[in-house]
Amino acid sequence: MTESPDVPLRSRTTRAGLTLAGTPIGDPLDASLRLVQALREASLVAAEDTRRVKKLAAMLEIPLKGRVVAYHEHNEAALTPELVARMQAGERLLLVTDAGMPSVSDPGYRLVTACVEADVPVTCLPGPSAVLVALALSGLPTDRFCFEGFCPRKQGERRRRLEDLADERRTMVFFEAPHRLAATVATMADVFGEDRRAAVCRELTKTYEEVRRGGLGELRDWAEGEVRGEITIVVEGAGTIRLDPDAALADVLGRVEAGERLKDACKAVGSAAGIPAPQLYDAAVAARRR
Repeated sequence: MTESPDVPLRSRTTRAGLTLAGTPIGDPLDASLRLVQALREASLVAAEDTRRVKKLAAMLEIPLKGRVVAYHEHNEAALTPELVARMQAGERLLLVTDAGMPSVSDPGYRLVTACVEADVPVTCLPGPSAVLVALALSGLPTDRFCFEGFCPRKQGERRRRLEDLADERRTMVFFEAPHRLAATVATMADVFGEDRRAAVCRELTKTYEEVRRGGLGELRDWAEGEVRGEITIVVEGAGTIRLDPDAALADVLGRVEAGERLKDACKAVGSAAGIPAPQLYDAAVAARRR
């Protein structure tokens, strides 16, 4: 089903189907007028945490007239077919998560996919985004960026994921849990280089909002202390060449002679120099054969 461009916006959120609604990431006053209207009029609300959406509605002085059901990572697979069937029968479903946009590192992707496959209309009420707020506050380039979500929890997997991004030239945005922040920033400093610029954004739009900017080495030392709250990390992309290729090759060979793995040395030096790691690897292998 193709949405007609002349369908009024209001009718798209009042007819049967799915409406994804962005919710405040901190300050409830960031709720849009359309979100207020949708919460007030929805016949069915699916929420990541029913207590959170009821609290938000109370703070906004909105009576929730519709039924509120829990929809989260533990029940979305089982509940999705039922919700799709209810929308096919004519119900309007408003999907909200605890903060930000449904389906972006939050439940929702599975439901959107199911609706698309079932030809159920889907629309969206835009709202606050921790990704864009952190990017804007970071002081890093914003013309090109990528969102990488949460890093893997296990150290080995986390390191491999970051090594794959060592040559990424766009600004990178990550989410992270506070108890894993120190380990993640330490690995970033090791893989991307201690001088790579970054910003750690904490509790965005909330009372204790904080943005720490600096090199990854500096931020690693800071993150070793107790850091609480919702965390978004913004990291500068690999820059232009800052080392002569011959000097970069010499640095790689020196690291290998000191005991570092060739692949790891090429990743680290290539990131700092702005030279693709595979190019350094091939040059190092050739040099060692001479």
